[in-house]
Order: sequence, then C-alpha cells, then structure tokens
Amino acid sequence: MSAEQAASVHETAPAGEAAPASEAASVGEGASAPGPDGPGGAPEQQDAARLLVRTLEAEGVEYVFGIPGEENIHFVHALNESSIRYVLVRHEQGAAFMAEIYGRLTGRAGVASATLGPGAINLQLGVADATTNSTPVVAISAQVGLDRIYKESHQIVDLVSLFRPITKWAELAPTAEALPEMVRKAFKTAQTERPGAVYLAIPEDVESAKVAADLKPLKVNVVRPQEPSASQIARAADVIALARQPIILAGHGAARAGAGEALVHFSERLGLPVATTFNGKGVFPDDHRHALGAVGFMRHDYVNFGFDEADVLIAVGYELQEFDPVKINPAADKKILHIHQFPAEVDDHYPVEVGIQGDISRSLHALAEAVHRRFDVNGTGREIRRMMSEELAEGAVEDGFPLSPRRIVADVRAAMGRHDIVLADTGAVKMWMARMYPTYEPNTLLVSNGLSSMGFAVPGAIAAKLARPDRRVLAATGDGAFLMNSQELETAVRENIPITVLIWDDSAYGLIEWKMDLDIGTSSNVKFGNPDFVRYAESFGARGYRVGSAEELLPTLRKALADDAVSVITVPVDYSHNLRLTDKLGELTDPF
Repeated sequence: MSAEQAASVHETAPAGEAAPASEAASVGEGASAPGPDGPGGAPEQQDAARLLVRTLEAEGVEYVFGIPGEENIHFVHALNESSIRYVLVRHEQGAAFMAEIYGRLTGRAGVASATLGPGAINLQLGVADATTNSTPVVAISAQVGLDRIYKESHQIVDLVSLFRPITKWAELAPTAEALPEMVRKAFKTAQTERPGAVYLAIPEDVESAKVAADLKPLKVNVVRPQEPSASQIARAADVIALARQPIILAGHGAARAGAGEALVHFSERLGLPVATTFNGKGVFPDDHRHALGAVGFMRHDYVNFGFDEADVLIAVGYELQEFDPVKINPAADKKILHIHQFPAEVDDHYPVEVGIQGDISRSLHALAEAVHRRFDVNGTGREIRRMMSEELAEGAVEDGFPLSPRRIVADVRAAMGRHDIVLADTGAVKMWMARMYPTYEPNTLLVSNGLSSMGFAVPGAIAAKLARPDRRVLAATGDGAFLMNSQELETAVRENIPITVLIWDDSAYGLIEWKMDLDIGTSSNVKFGNPDFVRYAESFGARGYRVGSAEELLPTLRKALADDAVSVITVPVDYSHNLRLTDKLGELTDPF
C-alpha cells in the first residue's frame, strides 16, 4: 500500500454523541481490580450478564433479536432491567435477518442472540447474508462452560470455527473480565468499512460469573473515513478528460456512505449517466434525467447498452459481490476508476486504472472540481429511460388474471410513498422488483444481493419497521420464500409491529423454473402446494386478503398499508411473462 493509500485514519467519538457519564470511562490498567468494599469487607461485585448488557447499552443498542436458552438465561434476564428491548422471535434465522436489516438501515450493528449448539447454528444463514451484503451485525450466542469445553460433552460444537468463515471476526470470551474489550472490538469490527457480521460466544460459566463492580464498558470510538489522495484525484481527472463516453456505476458502498447528494452533483457537473447495482438502488434517484436504472438482471438489459458504449467506468462504492463485472466489461477493455473507502477486489474483468480510497462524497467533490470538461448524456441514455418508463406504464394497465409481474410492480409503486420501504425477497420477485421498481432514496428497496438468501423479507420487514417507524414497510415475497420464515408473523403480531406482506403466488420456485426453461427448455421439481394464505395469516392474528382481479390489488395494498396492523395479501402471478421478457431482451442486438 502506498503512503497516499494509507492516508490518515483516525478515531473519534461521533459528533453530538456521548456515552452516559456512568459508562464513559475507558478500561485501562487495573480496570478489573476490586472496587470498594461491600458489607463485611468483601469487594463489591456485579453480574457478568449485567456487565454484558451495559456494554451493549454503551454501544447504543436498542434491540436484541433472539430466542433464549438454558445457557444464557442470566443475559436475557438482565436485558429486562435495561433500556434494550428484547424481541423474542420464532426461529434464530429470523433473528439474524432482523439484525441484518436493522444494521443496513441504521448503519449501527444489529444484534442477534441465541443459545448454544443448534440455536447458534440457526443464526448462520443470516450472519453470512449480512457479511456478504456488507452489513454490520453482532451475533452473540451461549456456549458450554469452560469447565467442559475441552472434551466431548453434551451440545458441544466448535462454534467459533463454524462462524469464522462467514464473519469478519469470531471469538470466545475466555473470562467475564474480557467482555468490555471484546464487545467494543465486536462493534468496531462490524461497523468499520467494509462492514459485516461478527460472532461472540459466551460460555455458560462466564455468563453467570461475578466481576468487580467497577468494571465498565469502554468508550465508543468511530473510525472516520480518510481524505482522498490529491495525486490519485489528479490521475483520475486525466483519465476522464481523455474519455470518449464515461459512465457511472453506483453500488451499495455509496448508499452506506450517504453519498447520494455528492453523486448527483458529480453527475450533473460532468453531464454523466448513472446506473446502480440492485443494492445501490435509490442512491441516485430514478426520476433524475441522468438515471439509467439498475444493472443486475440475468440477461442483457436496456441499461447494459449504456455500458456497451462506454470506454471509462467510474465505479462509486461498487463491490464485486453485488454484480459480476464480466457482464458490463466482457472484453476487460474499459478503464476503471474505483472510488471507495477500501481497495477493489482483484478480478480479470475489473482492472483498476486509478483507485481513489477515502470518503466517497469528498472524493466525488474533489474529482468534480478537477475535471474541466462536460459530457452530453447521449441518446442511448434517453432511450434506456424511455423504454423502462414505457414498460412500467404498460404494466399499470395490464388487466389479466393471474396478474402480470409488471402490473404488480406498478401497483406497488403507486401504493408506496417515496420514502417507504419495500423488501423484495430472493426469487423471481427480486428480478422483477429490482429491475423495474423506481426508487428515489437509498435503502427504500432492499434485496439480498451478496448471498441472495431466500426468506429474509418477512423478518427483515419487522426490523425495518423498528428502525424506521415513520415509514410504511412492505415485504414482497414469493410463496416459496414466504413459508421459509412465515412463523415470524406471530412475532410481528405479538410485538405490535405493523407490516404488510405481499405474496406473489404461483405454487412454484418461480426463478428456478424460469432459469430451467431458459437453459434446458423444460423444468422439473419446482412445483408445490400452498396453504390458504388468508386463513393462515388470520390464524396468527394478522389480517388476510386475497386478490381476485387485477383491479383489486392497488386498493387492497392501500387499505393494508393504511391499517395499523399486520396484513398479508396473496396475489396470483402469471410467470409466463418471464420468458416473454427474456425473449424480448434476447432479440435486442443494438441500442433500440
């Protein structure tokens, strides 16, 4: 790493934030020494479980999502006496997804809790999803006591070894006195770019131990992004100055960094078109005249033509896990400017000409000032926007039943406000929503695009409503993904968290059927039966709706979203439109 790449990274408390006076002291030498004597001259002590909860409070934790077990009952009990709300879930996988979506929307690590063994293992899908989606999560589970962890014993699994490949850091707390340092490290590691999940195992005898009363949480420090290198800015400006037709690709990192305003300024100053990844949707508003929409569909879509004609790719907060660069740089001949808070991953189709590592907004502003040239957003860009707008408008008037995917997308957009949040679960739903659903702010359409996990939308919607109570939240999910975590409807009802669930019902794993039909010409082993979703929802105490015609969907959505309740809407979907779309796109051989 060059000296410029290693430019200053410093840590400081967030502006305007301070830990409570009782919690603010750092742990230094002698921090674990006995406190003042209690009755009879014995040192005063505190429960380790209470100390653990105090460290979470010091980190600003509002919610812990989880299921208690015999081995962490002291921790769960201590939460009852804290400012933290424990959200009891129905499956640990749901807890991990809730922590992930909370972390994604707030930028602060969501916390998932489980008991040892099977409880901890059930957290793993959501934990891996968080890491691959660059989202901060702290997963905490119980573990067997240190008095038997070294030998064959009941419920022993090496949990730390299981979590290490799917986290940024995983460790076991060897003593109760280590908890303040380990919890601070966990949150710092999870929340620092590139964010991800961490895992902490708390042995049963550590959780139930007594520690000195004066042992306190550590002071919270935040790693600040560094200033961009002036020489790298100059090099990147030279590349743009000689470019024929640059294009901007904005990814998830730009959304995490809050770089939307700087991105709009940069695009307008230079006259450049902007595409986003699925996870970057909304960081550049889709109703802006320079917007090309989202790239990531399984076939060469309209937006891909913008990349076909470009000779310079300005990647802003883009991470390769979001979308394979071979699909936008197949010949590996484009000059790539990588603007992010950390260096780019190595890939044959992502050869970085200039890397600018630092605060994304500052980098964009500096680069805009350094480039003394303006481009004209070309006709291809205008055609891309026109074609996608026409698709959405055509979908809004399609009246077939079962409903076309385009009609569902159009009606969801009409029902939701600009600031409201939709979670599109993995499957054909995700393809249609991420491709067509216009977004105007970051994190208003959430998908899993790193691991692409099914079943995250229903539990994720619960966390989204807790993180953003002022916004309406809709989980759009296929029937297959819905039934993977549908038990969390009970959690939403019990905890009085109003969400709306829209089930795209085709009695099949629609995306797999689509892919089979495309590649093999036929499909197999994708069909299944469904329960009566209305009665199923009502059995949990939720409200159930069944759409019986195209005209019923929009008013049903509006009614459910207006209610302060948990609602489930099932809408039959006609996925014969899947092949019509890919056949149409396959016939496009030049820019329209």
